[in-house]
Amino acid sequence: MKRYAALLRGINVGGRKKLPMAELRQLMEGLGHDGVRTHLQSGQAVFTTARGDEESLATELAAAMESRFGFAADVIVRDHAYLAAIADACPFPAADLEPRQLHVTYFSAPVTPGRFAEIDPAAYLPEEFRLGDRALYLYAPDGLGRSKLAEHLSRPRLTKGVIATSRNWNTVVKLVELTAE
Repeated sequence: MKRYAALLRGINVGGRKKLPMAELRQLMEGLGHDGVRTHLQSGQAVFTTARGDEESLATELAAAMESRFGFAADVIVRDHAYLAAIADACPFPAADLEPRQLHVTYFSAPVTPGRFAEIDPAAYLPEEFRLGDRALYLYAPDGLGRSKLAEHLSRPRLTKGVIATSRNWNTVVKLVELTAE
């Protein structure tokens, strides 16, 4: 049995793709997952299962959600070891920053620095980003809502061909905790 987090992209945002977390838990339990818990309303669920891998679990959950709720939502599934490694590898001093200043964008597949070559890092200072294992770390001192770099990083041509979903540092840490149980 392995503990995973499912990261859903774009649900319960701006009144669109409404997905009550209680119904998501029921759906996941119906798929045979154990210990299902949700975190916040923005689309995180943790669960335990002995079958499948990250990709097949994500595909299965996305298809079940579309069938039951009538809309498509991208899903990334990651295990505890991966989530803990991402938190441990943070290139920014997370302990010294406010959680709203630090974000991780999780990708469904590896991304290379070439994908972001058009970005002039000096043009966005003091904001910065660094790549990790299927992840991008973003330091935005004024928060994500005011970040010009975050806006640039989310452009469709930079995320083409991969699912990308971002979480603030509080959620990154909480997912590590929840998947460790």
